[in-house]
Amino acid sequence: MEPTFVHLNLHSEYSLSDSLIRIKPLVGAVVAAGMPAVAITDLSNLFALVKFYGAAQGAGVKPIVGCELWLENSEKPLQPHKILLLCKERDGYLNLSRLISKSYTDGQQRGVPIINREWLTEYSRGLIMLSGGREGDIGKALLADNPDHAAELVTDYLRIFGDNFYLELQRTGREGEEEYLHAAVRLAGTMGIPVVATNAARFLKQDDFEAHEIRVCISEGRTVDDPRRPKLYSEQQYLRTPEEMLELFSDIPEAIENTVEIAKRCNLEMTLGEVFLPDFPIPDGLTEDEYFRKLSWEGLEGRLDVLLDRDAPDFLEKRKPYDERLEIELDVIITMGFPGYFLIVADFIKWSKDNDIPVGPGRGSGAGSLVAYAMLITDLDPLEYDLLFERFLNPERVSMPDFDIDFCMEGRDRVIDYVARHYGRDKVSQIITYGSMAAKAVIRDVGRVLSHPYGFVDQIAKLIPFEIGITLEKALEQEDELRDLYERDEEVAALIDMARRLEGLTRNAGKHAGGVVISPTALTDFTPLYCDEGGGNVVSQFDKNDVEAVGLVKFDFLGLRTLTIIDWALKHIKKTFGEKIDIAKISLDDPATFRLLKDSQTTAVFQLESRGMKELIGRLQPDHFEDIIALVALFRPGPLQSGMVDDFINRKHGRAKVVYAHPDLEPVLEPTYGVILYQEQVMQIAQVLAGYTLGGADMLRRAMGKKKPEEMAKQRDIFTSGALANGIEAKTATYIFDLMEKFAGYGFNKSHSAAYALVSYQTAWLKTHYPAAFMAAVLSADMDNTDKVVMLIDECDSMKLKVLLPSINHSEFKFTVLPSGEVVYG
Repeated sequence: MEPTFVHLNLHSEYSLSDSLIRIKPLVGAVVAAGMPAVAITDLSNLFALVKFYGAAQGAGVKPIVGCELWLENSEKPLQPHKILLLCKERDGYLNLSRLISKSYTDGQQRGVPIINREWLTEYSRGLIMLSGGREGDIGKALLADNPDHAAELVTDYLRIFGDNFYLELQRTGREGEEEYLHAAVRLAGTMGIPVVATNAARFLKQDDFEAHEIRVCISEGRTVDDPRRPKLYSEQQYLRTPEEMLELFSDIPEAIENTVEIAKRCNLEMTLGEVFLPDFPIPDGLTEDEYFRKLSWEGLEGRLDVLLDRDAPDFLEKRKPYDERLEIELDVIITMGFPGYFLIVADFIKWSKDNDIPVGPGRGSGAGSLVAYAMLITDLDPLEYDLLFERFLNPERVSMPDFDIDFCMEGRDRVIDYVARHYGRDKVSQIITYGSMAAKAVIRDVGRVLSHPYGFVDQIAKLIPFEIGITLEKALEQEDELRDLYERDEEVAALIDMARRLEGLTRNAGKHAGGVVISPTALTDFTPLYCDEGGGNVVSQFDKNDVEAVGLVKFDFLGLRTLTIIDWALKHIKKTFGEKIDIAKISLDDPATFRLLKDSQTTAVFQLESRGMKELIGRLQPDHFEDIIALVALFRPGPLQSGMVDDFINRKHGRAKVVYAHPDLEPVLEPTYGVILYQEQVMQIAQVLAGYTLGGADMLRRAMGKKKPEEMAKQRDIFTSGALANGIEAKTATYIFDLMEKFAGYGFNKSHSAAYALVSYQTAWLKTHYPAAFMAAVLSADMDNTDKVVMLIDECDSMKLKVLLPSINHSEFKFTVLPSGEVVYG
């Protein structure tokens, strides 16, 4: 059967204020109604594009990409007109992306992104324009009984868009619609232009209207019964079926037929899944791969100068594992096409260090790469601590490498600014993030909008547990009192039921904590931009997953307060005592530092300062650096609740025997007293016992983490047969696999644990050897938190450190140190 109607004007939840439509249910409803295509035309954004495109294509529905935009009104600037643009192909998408971006960067008025009329002339190629119905400039002219002006506007749009211009008609029962429609049909007949029917869909079913109005009121900060509230929507703005639309426009059948014609003309093909790295400037005479190899080998030589004694007779033997590991990593990185990524990261880290901006020693699995260590991206020798490259970049699973990099809080924005200057401000931005209507907040919002008394709503909201990601469904299961209220009080049930209809909807846009994208060409070739009024805080309109889907590479620039504290402490030491300390070169087996740790004197020590952690330290009694790595990994709910922690401590102190299920496990598990603590150990066990490659072992680790039965059964067979081939009994192989599976859920990334353990150790070392400088830095970092300052001054007292009152002669803005070793109030 020939398709009969396609929705071309539809807002999703990503319009942020006026729609209940979620993408998956929308696609399901379109399929059920037999419609071959559907458009999402969110207001001033393409936030939903990637999710929508993938979901629609996956269901065999043609996705039509478009946007409803505000158009300047020169006579009444605060009352802009609406128009609707749809992409025919890639040129149309690029132009729509540019228009949306300019509306934010150059056209905002009182927070409303508005496009200038002249921009349409420049960016019309590949776009179809719908006139915006009664809310467009033509519609307003017709309703003002000014057909001549409406005709002038049509003439101008025909000049810009030619046969890609349509007059938009709607019948949703809103004021002025029918009057406008008849005038528009007359105008279309006179000027020979096509008309098209839309339903301005804002919810899926007619009975969603009440929930929709509540969402609109939440956004506007009004109550439903507010007599001054503008009522801009009707209960007819649901996803009507083709049959309903045919009946509704039976007197103007061409308006329905044209929806199908437009859908046929919209053939945007998005390239998803490819990677587009920015070009890194390479010296003349070298390829990118050659330059990458050159820097890596030079970097390794520099590291070996510090790690090994070149005059020692066993120097060549000791460097051999480094050479072999580097060659393996280089081959993988070059084969996968990622040298440019490493060069970019190494460049901005070098710039940071050259400009006195502290950088963390590593974060996440990236600390497992020797290439990263050689190129000074990380500062922890991965061979010394058994950190695995394949945990970071798996040659058997093509995915982008992902360095998370910690910078000093004070300098992070300077690094991002350097990157923007280096690659071009039109090619660099931070990444958007979306806030959603969460359980507790949505209860309060709905209660306020429905004018319920504060006490009534507060009583319900307080019964929802404080738990990240808690849903109302879960809260009703977990909280007997809440469930009881819900079951016996109709008013409570009505409030919760309404809140459940809105729960999880996207409600606002913000800036991702650390994500930055660098594009090979203008960012608008990949994603539209979004920003504050005045052009500040420019971010991509696609979130961190979607920017990667369209091919952009994400870099994480994270601010770590502890690096700022270390930096301030080192500056105090240099200024006050004249000592210049390179924190990266301190000894990692300093007895005094371990005495401080064993005594649990870890207030203000990174990651080791909570009460629970102090208790764990007291029991564990760490006496070498590997123990600190273990502490970071052990202090989590899984290990604490599973008995793993007790087992680890008892084995360390000889109260329990260290046993290995097979002798070959000893080299892998010896640092953790036979306990499987790290994800890397799971990978090494698979390699040693069952002949897995480390890439294959990483796939096994992932499978164990996801706990998919069919995948686990497959991996069990591979592991058992590999172990049998290595002469291990089937019973032992099965036992070890079960052990790995049990602990894989608790296993921690050792690369991350080791890198953060190093920062922990550095702060403990500073607290041990330069207590006044360290505590002055910590106090300065917490100056705006009175409770924290009081607690830290108590700590200074317990350390026998004097904190002097503010002094006209000695005080600065921050807390400082006197040569006599006293801290001066800031």
